[in-house]
Amino acid sequence: MSEPRPVRIARTSGSPPAKTSEARDRSAAGPAPVDFRPNRAGTQRAYRISLVYLVILIALYLAFALSSRDSPGGTGAAATTNLGLFTLAAAVLAVGGVAFTFTPVPRGILREADGFVLVGRWGNRSEWRPLSQVTIHRVRHYPAGFLASAPVDSVELTREGRGRRSYFLETGLLPDRGTDADRR
Repeated sequence: MSEPRPVRIARTSGSPPAKTSEARDRSAAGPAPVDFRPNRAGTQRAYRISLVYLVILIALYLAFALSSRDSPGGTGAAATTNLGLFTLAAAVLAVGGVAFTFTPVPRGILREADGFVLVGRWGNRSEWRPLSQVTIHRVRHYPAGFLASAPVDSVELTREGRGRRSYFLETGLLPDRGTDADRR
């Protein structure tokens, strides 16, 4: 049996490569992204806030569990069942709190010529086009510090027929469209 060999396709130097159907579909779908910028500082802030939350939750859990054990009847069957329910409630609070912290923090932004697309934490995409119809309002500015190595902004985005959405983004990721009142 013979072994497969690589095949080389010769092209003349003057002819451009043929467009594939994938490239044609991409060009027909709309404008190509200008660039993708990750939301590093926003993610770092959410991660560190989650860690602080989990440390406080674990400390409270341990304090209540130890005080429950030291109370009269704290080692009986009923106390063990209650401790199991208390553990389940703490686990639900831990998972829910972390998910709640990370939800308004997009992974990054695809900046395009006439707008942008926010790539959400859980894989969803939020398109904000055309840029002329998008209102960007900075609600709060968080300077660099313990929670993030770069400044983070809490922003509200609005567009006709879409409502208002809030996000935590590293400063400078969004196009500069705010008013002087927004730059507190």
